[in-house]
Amino acid sequence: MFNFIKQVWKESLNVYKIVANARWLILGTITGALSGVAAILFFAGVEGVKFILLHSFAGIEMPAPAGEEIFHGILGPYRPWLIPIFTTCAGLITGWLIVKFAPKCIEGGTDGTDSMIKAFHYNDGLIKPIVAFIRGATSILTIGTGGSAGREGPISLIGAGIGSYLAQKFKLSPQERRLLLLTGAAGGLGAIFRAPLGGALTAVEVIYREDFEAEAILPAVTSSVVAYTIFTLAFGSEPIFGIPRFIFHDPRELLFYAALAFFCAFTGQFYVKTFYFIKYKIFWPLKNKLGIPLTLGLGGLTMGILGSIFPNLLSGGYGWLEMAMLGKLSILTMCLILIGKTIATSLTLGSGMSGGMFAPALFVGGMSGGIIGFMGQNLYPEIITQPGAFVLVGMAAFFAGIANAPIGPLIMVCEFSQGYGLLAPLMLSSAICLVLNRNVSLYENQVHNKFESPAHIDDATINILENLKVKDYYQPKKVGTFEEGSSFRAMLDVVAHSNDFYFPVRGEDDTITGIVSVQDLRRILFEDVLGDLLVAKDVARKAVTVTTEDNLYTTLVKFLETNFGQLPVLDPQDKTKVLGLISREDVFKALHRAPKKIA
Repeated sequence: MFNFIKQVWKESLNVYKIVANARWLILGTITGALSGVAAILFFAGVEGVKFILLHSFAGIEMPAPAGEEIFHGILGPYRPWLIPIFTTCAGLITGWLIVKFAPKCIEGGTDGTDSMIKAFHYNDGLIKPIVAFIRGATSILTIGTGGSAGREGPISLIGAGIGSYLAQKFKLSPQERRLLLLTGAAGGLGAIFRAPLGGALTAVEVIYREDFEAEAILPAVTSSVVAYTIFTLAFGSEPIFGIPRFIFHDPRELLFYAALAFFCAFTGQFYVKTFYFIKYKIFWPLKNKLGIPLTLGLGGLTMGILGSIFPNLLSGGYGWLEMAMLGKLSILTMCLILIGKTIATSLTLGSGMSGGMFAPALFVGGMSGGIIGFMGQNLYPEIITQPGAFVLVGMAAFFAGIANAPIGPLIMVCEFSQGYGLLAPLMLSSAICLVLNRNVSLYENQVHNKFESPAHIDDATINILENLKVKDYYQPKKVGTFEEGSSFRAMLDVVAHSNDFYFPVRGEDDTITGIVSVQDLRRILFEDVLGDLLVAKDVARKAVTVTTEDNLYTTLVKFLETNFGQLPVLDPQDKTKVLGLISREDVFKALHRAPKKIA
């Protein structure tokens, strides 16, 4: 039995080392399991602090969506004046912890998701565990005290931190570490949203404006499914929202969904520009004057005052979204919440407090959709029979436009609604919003595509070299060659009259069968006894050649595999005809000059 287990373990290790997909399945499973546990602790922490402070002490009754009401108890006496105290303390504590333990994370970007994006592109996939922990703990404080922020940014950073940590422990390469970072983020998003496919796809596409990280899909999906499964063991598998099944059934509705896309594009620009204005025009200068803790405390104070007057703006706000889908909010209320939530989120996260922009973005997008949907129903009730569907579509279209991530949020909304009945309007609205907001980005560290990312500088090199041909860069000339039977002394005579260091060897049919280097001959130069016995066939190494039609990437790979300094260049129509030589320096010079030619 022991031998059997030992054999199974040995075979498993071999599979892990040799089969790339199997290795990523294993790594994705481990990362997903840890991300799922982290999501449980984080979600319970946020909801627990929120229940104690807002429900019990401040007496604020906030609606919770059907799938997230995990704490129940008697509502405390109504004391809204406590909210500014709570949020100010959260800001001061967050500022002190950041200065003390993670001072650089204040420049991480928009939120936790943006910090993950920055680590992927610029930090070799490295996230310090202390940064993920501090940001996670302070996000519990921010959201739990009523700060307008979401859970998704922090949990994506926590998951990414887990992936980065595991990659370092397993001694993975920087490229693999980046992929495992995305894998952890996917696990966190899939769990916290209870949307495993949408969470995974969002993680791999949100790092770019016009691209996605295809290599990360397998481990990301694996991680997301595992994390989601573990999360549902604790909190159930019901979706976040308890809503009816929405179905698109009238083609005339598409006109209203197109109008929704235009409105979401407008509100999306308002959302992003308001955030950047408040962050960089108000709070950023204050950091230099007051310091980080006081600036965050001021952000918490202003958010708390606003939240005590309008409790609809506190925390994530998914309960209000569900009410909008069910038709329990007026159009005027949704308009006021849309504007108020934008300002509240900008005050909270623009000051530097911890939390995510994802949930507030979905909130504002949902309210945008609700405004169009219910206005449309008032005007054309025979066409728009389910205005709540516009709330869901607005969520996806809005986030697609400001985060340049059309696929993940679309799938996520389908998972929210437990079906693909809204797929056509989702695709139309997201596409229009994406085009209209093509120059807008919520995430500061997002790059356009792989070729603009420092993480893919090697890919850019490969892409350049693949488009360059040997015929444009080799040295055409007469090349000295040896016959397989050429003696050592005959080879020395050819070398003495040549400036080259590598010489092709011809076989009986005149094909190139090997290559002799000057270095090989130098090793036996003083062995006089070999002078008449040694022939070229004995000294030659395996023939490695290129043709004029080969690209320089293929050529570079052959240089790396053989460690040759020069390679013979053959006629592609007649492989016995040596046209010249190409050296490693020729390839490097071509690479150096290529960007100038492209520009």
